[in-house]
Amino acid sequence: MSYQPHLHVFTDGPAVARGFAEHLVQRLAEHPAGPFFWALSGGSTPKLLFSLLAKEYRERIDWQRIHFFWGDERCVPHDHPESNYGEVRKLLFDHVPVVADQVHAVDTSLEPAAAAAAYAELMQRLLPSNTDGLPSLDLNMLGMGEDGHTASIFPHNMAELMASPAICAVATHPSSGQLRVTMTGPVLNASAEVVFLITGNSKTQRVAQILHREPHAETFPVAHIQPGSGRLHWFLDGAAAAEVGY
Repeated sequence: MSYQPHLHVFTDGPAVARGFAEHLVQRLAEHPAGPFFWALSGGSTPKLLFSLLAKEYRERIDWQRIHFFWGDERCVPHDHPESNYGEVRKLLFDHVPVVADQVHAVDTSLEPAAAAAAYAELMQRLLPSNTDGLPSLDLNMLGMGEDGHTASIFPHNMAELMASPAICAVATHPSSGQLRVTMTGPVLNASAEVVFLITGNSKTQRVAQILHREPHAETFPVAHIQPGSGRLHWFLDGAAAAEVGY
């Protein structure tokens, strides 16, 4: 079944970041006391978000409740410039009182297949399960590439990874050949809530194609992220939303 997402349109990237930060505060307030499981993503808008959270939300968020995961990670050392974990550590974790044992990074010191298996085991052990027995995050923050990919599910590996029985898998970037560990489609859709952060005029056409369900929209992985009625949100800037007709 396809669900129309809740659209939130802001003027620019910094406004999208602030809008999500406020959404996070609200979600934490609504969530029962106890751990809150949040999966992070890479990208330019998340970088704005992490910097904003560090500067203005240190006191507004109970950081000790949050367990952090990643929807995907590049198979590079944590101190590598392309590490999603390393970026968050530099911009956010070094500046707010997170609990070190609740930061669950992919172990990229392992071979990719072993790293994917270890991350899947970690998620199964720490996260609550949905009715299908899949680990379920409270909030999964995702982005979208110009080719319509999300996490590291690309058009070329979508048939395999969007329906994979595995919790995590190894993906190959279509241009660079870089190996990555990614959550699979069923796990992304098992999240209690999914929020896309999408900005920039390079995403305008793809956003409109997917939201208008135009012909061939199903060839884009983002179109298959459907966690359930009321649980899908798209946070867009004006450029990305320019052809949506909101």
